[in-house]
Amino acid sequence: MTKDRDLALPESPFAAGTGIGSWPGTSAREAAEIVVGELHRLPHLVELPARGLGADLIGRASALLVDITIDTVPRGYRIAAGRSAVSRRAASLLAEDIDALEEAWEKAGLRGAERTVKVQAPGPVTLAAQLELSGGHRAITDPGALRDLARSLAEGVAAHRAEVARRLECPVVVQFDEPSLPAALAGRLTGVSALSPVHPVDEPVAAALIDDCASVVGGAVALHCCAGGLPWPMLQRSGVRAVSFDLSTLTAGDLDGVGEFVESGRTVLLGVVPATAPENRPSAGEVAGSVVDFTDRLGFPRAVLPDRLGITPVCGVAGATPRWARTAIELAQSAADTIADDPAAILK
Repeated sequence: MTKDRDLALPESPFAAGTGIGSWPGTSAREAAEIVVGELHRLPHLVELPARGLGADLIGRASALLVDITIDTVPRGYRIAAGRSAVSRRAASLLAEDIDALEEAWEKAGLRGAERTVKVQAPGPVTLAAQLELSGGHRAITDPGALRDLARSLAEGVAAHRAEVARRLECPVVVQFDEPSLPAALAGRLTGVSALSPVHPVDEPVAAALIDDCASVVGGAVALHCCAGGLPWPMLQRSGVRAVSFDLSTLTAGDLDGVGEFVESGRTVLLGVVPATAPENRPSAGEVAGSVVDFTDRLGFPRAVLPDRLGITPVCGVAGATPRWARTAIELAQSAADTIADDPAAILK
């Protein structure tokens, strides 16, 4: 890698300590208070999958899609004909989450304070990969269904973003979660039987779906994936402003792609904080040190790190204890603060 890259670029809303999205427990109010209190640059609207159907990543999409509804089947979720109980429940849970965030925001005196908030939704590829059609096949196998889902998702997330921005009177950015993207591109998704394989999705198709969603949603959009094998050349050509990933999944072959993405004026959010409690808790300095050590390998001058890097847990913290979930975002925020205060001094 070339040393001392020129990265005199404008600050990104994603260059902050933040969470991925999912959170343990079932109390929207408690989760919102913690996230708003601990994350002073980029708090997020939490997802609480422990509440059951309609509260997980795909279930929440049922509250966002426009003119498409979702119901349950033994293997997960299916596109339904007409309004379903799952869609009604998902909409109710999402409304509860927004109400809780607005209440915490108001109590913290942040209305109109210009602090940015992040909301999350499944990306179009992952949504189509995880939803079934009426015949049991994945929606991603039907080009028409894939396009319709992406269009519906984009319109719904745009409306969701606008509602949160209006109610909190603050900027709102969007994170599309794409955990199935690498598998979809590589043809690793399983079909309903060995006789009905799921063929790989062409990169230009996936890229167009993601870009179209980002364009309709508007504002700054990030893509998150904690699975390995991210398509860095595709992401480099895309319109997303940030990519969030588990740092431990990177290979030597990914380094150039990460470097070029950041060099193009965009942000990477490095998942470095354990998602569940480790045997030995790292300090904020150790977390910051691991980030700076990685970026030193890419050849970035440390002075630009506060404007080009975000720090997160490696993935969602729904499987953590409530205590560790809070600790995880505290560490992400503290490490980001440490880098912002004096990135050149770290590791000396």
